[in-house]
Amino acid sequence: MKSTNEVVKGCGFHHVAVRTPDWDASLKFWCEGLGFVPKLEWGAAPSRACLLDTGDGNYLELFEREPLENTDATAPILHFCFRADDVDAATERAREAGAVVTTEPFDPPVFAEKGHKVRIAFVKGPGGELCEFFQSDIL
Repeated sequence: MKSTNEVVKGCGFHHVAVRTPDWDASLKFWCEGLGFVPKLEWGAAPSRACLLDTGDGNYLELFEREPLENTDATAPILHFCFRADDVDAATERAREAGAVVTTEPFDPPVFAEKGHKVRIAFVKGPGGELCEFFQSDIL
């Protein structure tokens, strides 16, 4: 059942924005590797950007930017997550496309203890972004 926000009408995630120092590698990873589709592109090198449809009407916004010198491990955003009907297949697809798998697919006990089947995995994309794949019978 889809829930609705009664305070902010029409609310929901539209996109997550990530930076990449390697535009071509990132586009290849997200589009060819994981099947995202460019919907809107703007700017010119070395400052390009685009919205990539992840497949469900939500977007990943990609920005071409210089690499960050140092990443703060206490940054407020830890990772972003994509739904997947098959986390194992999504993880393998990401690996084949060049992602570094940081956590192999597994079923977190915290959900199983509550009687729910959830499977997750984490991969690092070409810009260093940490992505989770999430398969669930409830969420």
